[in-house]
Amino acid sequence: MWGRGLRELVPARSLGLGLGLGLGRSLGSVHGRSLGSVRGLGRSRSRSRSLVPGLTLSTTHRAVGSTVRPPDTSLFVPLTARVRPAPEGNVGAELSQSLNKNDALKILNKFYKRKEMQRLGNESGLDARLFHQAFISFRKYVMEVDSLSVDLHIILNDICCGAGHVDDLFPYFMRHAKQIFPMLDCMEDLRKISDLRLPANWYPEARAIQRKIIFHAGPTNSGKTHKAIQSFLAAKSGVYCGPLKLLAHEIYQKSNDAGVPCDLVTGEERTFVAPDGTQSTHVACTIEMSSVTTPYEIAVIDEIQMIRDPSRGWAWTRALLGLCAEEIHICGEAAAINFVTELMYDTGEEVEVEMYERLTPLTVLDSALESLDNLRPGDCIVCFSKNDIYSLSRQIEARGLECAVIYGSLPPGTKLAQAKKFNDPDDPCKIMVATDAIGMGLNLSIKRIIFNSLMKPSVNEKGEKEMDRITTSQALQISGRAGRFSTVFTEGEVTTMNRADLPVLQEILSQPVDPIEVAGLHPTADQIEMFAYQLPEATLSNLLDIFVSLSQVDGLYFVCNIDDFKFLADMIQHIPLNLRARYVFCTAPINKKQPFVCTSFLKFARQFSRNEPLTFDWLCRHVNWPLMAPQNIKDLVHLEAVHDVLDLYLWLSYRFMDMFPDVSLVRDIQTELDSAIQVGVKNITRLIRASDAAVLAAAPRPGDPPNHAGGRRKTKIHAESIATPRRLRGSKALGYKPVASGADADEAAAASLSARLVHEGHLTAELLQQLQEEWSACQAHRRDTAAQPPSKPTPKGSRKKK
Repeated sequence: MWGRGLRELVPARSLGLGLGLGLGRSLGSVHGRSLGSVRGLGRSRSRSRSLVPGLTLSTTHRAVGSTVRPPDTSLFVPLTARVRPAPEGNVGAELSQSLNKNDALKILNKFYKRKEMQRLGNESGLDARLFHQAFISFRKYVMEVDSLSVDLHIILNDICCGAGHVDDLFPYFMRHAKQIFPMLDCMEDLRKISDLRLPANWYPEARAIQRKIIFHAGPTNSGKTHKAIQSFLAAKSGVYCGPLKLLAHEIYQKSNDAGVPCDLVTGEERTFVAPDGTQSTHVACTIEMSSVTTPYEIAVIDEIQMIRDPSRGWAWTRALLGLCAEEIHICGEAAAINFVTELMYDTGEEVEVEMYERLTPLTVLDSALESLDNLRPGDCIVCFSKNDIYSLSRQIEARGLECAVIYGSLPPGTKLAQAKKFNDPDDPCKIMVATDAIGMGLNLSIKRIIFNSLMKPSVNEKGEKEMDRITTSQALQISGRAGRFSTVFTEGEVTTMNRADLPVLQEILSQPVDPIEVAGLHPTADQIEMFAYQLPEATLSNLLDIFVSLSQVDGLYFVCNIDDFKFLADMIQHIPLNLRARYVFCTAPINKKQPFVCTSFLKFARQFSRNEPLTFDWLCRHVNWPLMAPQNIKDLVHLEAVHDVLDLYLWLSYRFMDMFPDVSLVRDIQTELDSAIQVGVKNITRLIRASDAAVLAAAPRPGDPPNHAGGRRKTKIHAESIATPRRLRGSKALGYKPVASGADADEAAAASLSARLVHEGHLTAELLQQLQEEWSACQAHRRDTAAQPPSKPTPKGSRKKK
């Protein structure tokens, strides 16, 4: 993950495979390498080039010598000043006289108000905020410590007696300020460490060879990646770098099926085809795991447009600049051509562009779907939330249709199983409901893509969550899954669920893709370690904040979002770990939205800090293995979380082999768990019905007394009660007939108007429960109001005169 930085933490045979996060090299200037010794860096960059019509990348303002910005001092956390006790008594008082604290306070306040002192403080790195904090600490020190340092005691006495000037306090004030803000003394060193300009120089092995760059540019389903893989298979040695485990696994299988021995390397898995465990000449890996020190004949970098991803863009930057391959084949959108050419201009390498067209036609329909009754075989409805998937899948099966379900948090095996079910011509499942997870890594036989919504939650570069309209790039990526080459459908179609969204989609798809203008960077473990040497008292999260605040990048780069890293760093800050191990733990790819996963992460770190191996038995006790088959959606979500916990164990096992020893046993139960999740997803509508029936049974009914115990009633739900729920009244009056399959569960779901709305997906069970509680509370309030006697009117003559 960090090049040479973690050699002592990983097995020897993994050293050539890159370990996951960081740029693999620390700064050349820090290690004494010349920053101007690389071919092509001395050329003038004040010109503009365009290889694709309509795409122009100006380099006039890309100069490396950017101005130094002031640090964000709000990130500087003051330390507690260390008071050294005097050896015997108050030496300062013995040499001069006792200090009058009241006079000293007046002098200190006068010092604080002097503009000259504030100006000198600013020149020494203390802005108004730091100056104020330093003064508060300095004043507290002077007023509360009985025995001040001798020199400070004497100078204060001299000023009190009129023998000195208040400005004479400044050196002693600055000495104190540097104790509580140690970064003031090493600001220049910190700036050098966090200087992220000229990242091409961080990879001397790549700069030592002249690489040939071939850009395969085109839309989805254009054959660009296929062409690059053919070169990969024909080479003597090669590496494929993909964004997903599914893609790496696909190339791994394809290569070995073609008779080319190929290893698989992901964050959680190492598969070596050689019986003795030696590395093959070819390797398929997730892009974070690519090695920047191993030489190859051919390298393939897939989905290059992700170089601007706010969280993972650094991995594509690292691969593009650092891979040691004679030929590098880049696959992705044409919007990245000019930018990649500009980056390669820094390395002195030319870019050869091969353009591709889509192999099958894609048509934007003139009409929206509008009703699920209009679904036909080969349709895929794309949603951007799990709740929408649950609702739609239930409504579809209520119409007697089977549907496959794919979303991001499903294990890879379950995704593949659902894709196989959907693609099987003999399987009755011909409808799919999925998130944008289908945009990459899965070959699906889709005729028509239907966007359920065009609004998608996202995280911007500042780490803030937003709901925004999908971009042209995202819309093309998802739409391109329809009518893929070599499937039963020779052309693809795309539309929306709602009529109002269709013109918006047509507008989105008609716009050109925004050109890529920046690439992501991320601080390495070596850089953070050097920061920690300068600021030994700072927390890891605070170190990252200060690093980003001081970092300098030129106009082609940005520092990737580090919020997830900081979230984990804050979570385990109280656990005693050395900095290198703490950094590794904080780069673990976990879903922080899952409480069980976060709790497991915390327990893993605590057990690791005790130097106690995390054995298979320990892990089984923690996850309560063996687990029961899911009875409702909550159970299924928990199984997915347990799968993530097992992934976390495997991920850490390749960084700390001695502490996570039982890899094969954990992988066995993960395979078993994957099968259980597959069964749960296959029966997802039954689980949804069981969940809704359980919520309805637990919710208060109209006329029930309100629950004064504080909130909703808790009802323990048994599998028997879910299988045969109590029949609700009024089903015949509604004229609603439940679906024949799962009649008992359907009967309960269709027994009232509210249950019917939940059953058809128009209302969630949680919202129904909230409405019922509010209705009950309202009825109780009305009863209480009606029971109170009416207030008597005030007699007209009873008012007192003023």
